[in-house]
Amino acid sequence: MPGGRLTQQERQQIALGLADGLAYAEIARGLDRPTSTVTREVMRNGGPTAYRADLAHRATERRTHRRKPAAPRDATMPPEAHGRDAEAVREYEETLTTVFMGSGTPKMMARVMACLCTSDAGSLTASELVQRLQVSPASISKAIAFLESQDLVRRERDERRRERYTIDDDVWYQAMMASVRSTAQVAETARRGVGILVPGTPAAVRLENIARFLDYVSECLARAADQARDVLHTKPGTTSNDTARPGPDRWDQVG
Repeated sequence: MPGGRLTQQERQQIALGLADGLAYAEIARGLDRPTSTVTREVMRNGGPTAYRADLAHRATERRTHRRKPAAPRDATMPPEAHGRDAEAVREYEETLTTVFMGSGTPKMMARVMACLCTSDAGSLTASELVQRLQVSPASISKAIAFLESQDLVRRERDERRRERYTIDDDVWYQAMMASVRSTAQVAETARRGVGILVPGTPAAVRLENIARFLDYVSECLARAADQARDVLHTKPGTTSNDTARPGPDRWDQVG
């Protein structure tokens, strides 16, 4: 697999791949590069809709000329625990970040989420996040404020009275229930429109069907989330029916 910086020809191939609607992984395979390399390149230079190979190449050259010599990242970052491959962990964090972004989370908030998810403690201080992500404290503060507003992280103080930002195991349940509430609100709003648009008319029938569909979906999601909630707290090897992965018979009860 080739290493080093992307060439201008490779950037042109990335631009062509984006124009053809290819996924980052598919473009990366064509270049024999890691997916994270393509993801970084595109997100650093305008995103998938604004990426231009010539502008990206010139921007990279300017950054290279401006960049001051710095200590290798490994010299400032703590070693990975449990004998993990540090480079593999970084690439995975970038992949997870991209997935979070694809679900609508802004880039910096997605980076913080991925960082917290891949930390063994599930919590980090602002200074630890700054060090791991190599960004400013202001960027971390803004990201945390957004994630808190979405109930995706919470603040707590450790024994040294430092603020720690924690991603709870239950956050995915809370996020799912927030989605349920949002879906139910859309259903209720659609139902109110039926009377306004006169029952039986095409527009009213459409809204009534939307409301019925979303009512069913939100109810199924809520039941599924409640039934599967214990999975979030299950340790590997657990076989209890209450905490094991829900089987088909349990899902059949939903709805």
